[in-house]
Amino acid sequence: MPLRRLFLNASVVCLRCQTRLALPTIAQQSFTRAFTSTRTLSRSQTDPKPTDSTSTPDPKDEDIFIPKPLGRPIGFKQPPQPGENATIPRTKKDYSGMTMSQRNLEKRKDLVEKWGTNYFRDFKNIRKYRSGKTFMANPRIFKKDVALYFPNLHGDTLEAKGMDTTNVLAGKVSVVKVYSSQWGLTQVETFTGKSQNAELQKILAQSPGVAQMVDVNIEENTMKAWIIALFQWRLKASKPKEDWGRYFVVRKGVSERIRETIGLLNGRVGYVYLVDEDCKIRWAGSGDAEGTEMEDMNRGFAKMVAEAQ
Repeated sequence: MPLRRLFLNASVVCLRCQTRLALPTIAQQSFTRAFTSTRTLSRSQTDPKPTDSTSTPDPKDEDIFIPKPLGRPIGFKQPPQPGENATIPRTKKDYSGMTMSQRNLEKRKDLVEKWGTNYFRDFKNIRKYRSGKTFMANPRIFKKDVALYFPNLHGDTLEAKGMDTTNVLAGKVSVVKVYSSQWGLTQVETFTGKSQNAELQKILAQSPGVAQMVDVNIEENTMKAWIIALFQWRLKASKPKEDWGRYFVVRKGVSERIRETIGLLNGRVGYVYLVDEDCKIRWAGSGDAEGTEMEDMNRGFAKMVAEAQ
């Protein structure tokens, strides 16, 4: 108001004198006001307020991780062998006997190979966006001639100890569920659960000699693995006897290289893989099933079963 009187009211007093009179009055006023967030200011008044936890956050947030579809096949170039990955090797590569120049060239070669094969190196800063979903599943399965291999994982089944996934996967078309927690199991059930996906259960029932479902429970915590072993009888009671050999509890051997190569970046998230009779990954999904991911998986699985038959 002092400024308003200063500029709108005509007066014979000079401008300098009017300013001196107005300043004390302005200084006594409180400048406290409520500020509004930038997101509220940028949103139109007609736009609905986000109420769903899966709504897309502000893209300006540098911590946001938005999963994208797989751009190329994932997996290993070499076929898996039983007995591999029983433990995680901790020995460093031996460069003794080399000259300094040869050693530098060898280290550079190893570094290039490591970063060249790590498709998920840009995904490591993963957040809890969309329940930890690492990537979006592709609508179609990867072609057999370009698909890469699922690694061998060594662990105990409900039927026997010291078993390898390669022996179970070879020769059959498999839906492989990989998880490390109850939350991850709940997520993979959105793809494969009996109540959520009746069509998948129908394909499995119609092709018992060709199609199968395999559980891989990665539990590297000794106490939790002990609890699983203690209540193994409950797991056996919940599954048919013919499925006991398809439930793995893996405690060792899942190295960072394996995780980065097949996308197991979040230890609490569930993952689903379609693996053919040659142990090649033809399709992969993560987190909760979204959009048409479940239908895409069923269509691809039916095609793989038809190829195997």
